[in-house]
Amino acid sequence: MILYEFPFNERIRTYLRLEHLFARFGQLVPRSEPVDHHFALTTLFEIMDVGSRSELKSDVLKDLDRQKQLYNSYRGNPAISEQALDQVIAQLDAHFEAINEQVGKLSLPAQDSEFLSALRSRSSIPGGTCEFDLPGYHAWQHLPAERRREDMLRWSASFVPLSQAIHSLMQMLRESSKFQKMMAVAGQVQQNLPQGRTFQLLRLRIDPTLEAVPEISGNRLLVVIRMMRTQEGRLAPIAEDVPFEMSLCA
Repeated sequence: MILYEFPFNERIRTYLRLEHLFARFGQLVPRSEPVDHHFALTTLFEIMDVGSRSELKSDVLKDLDRQKQLYNSYRGNPAISEQALDQVIAQLDAHFEAINEQVGKLSLPAQDSEFLSALRSRSSIPGGTCEFDLPGYHAWQHLPAERRREDMLRWSASFVPLSQAIHSLMQMLRESSKFQKMMAVAGQVQQNLPQGRTFQLLRLRIDPTLEAVPEISGNRLLVVIRMMRTQEGRLAPIAEDVPFEMSLCA
């Protein structure tokens, strides 16, 4: 099944982008080729760009505190293990303290490196990281893979608390709802959202053999899904019924 996720607000949109970037960075760093590590660093620059947003730290801290209050409200419920509850709350506390201890914007520690600053400014120029532009970077690419890997892990260390916190928050959000089977009649679905609940994320799963691509739009009141299919290099509407699974996470 191919999974698609659609955020209902800017905060979750930012979390999804960071998740995507952290996952890519995590895949590239363990590799050994210099070209893989080059793109790992360009990914780190993207993380720095997103992490520099002034409201990000505040949003994450608020979400962690909100989740802690929610789990604390479950205390005394005989259907919930107190030991499991304590573990989750302790994890949220650890994430909160780790991020709260960081001074200023979350990207500042990584920006202190002159090597990274020079590389970051040149990487936005097509071909700007050639050896005649950045001989120091060219030499770095010829270091043993383990040395390069150690450098990248050191440069990215300041983002580890953010990565862990967002992973936990998004996992809790995704687990708040289960998938239900749906049908896009004649390739389309329009669904009113229940009143009184604030949905943050729509998740959609579809069988890849159907070759259907969902175009999703929505707000706090309504979700519209149109099933498309690639034809001659462009997406065209599908006229037949298309089964899929959907989850609305609040």
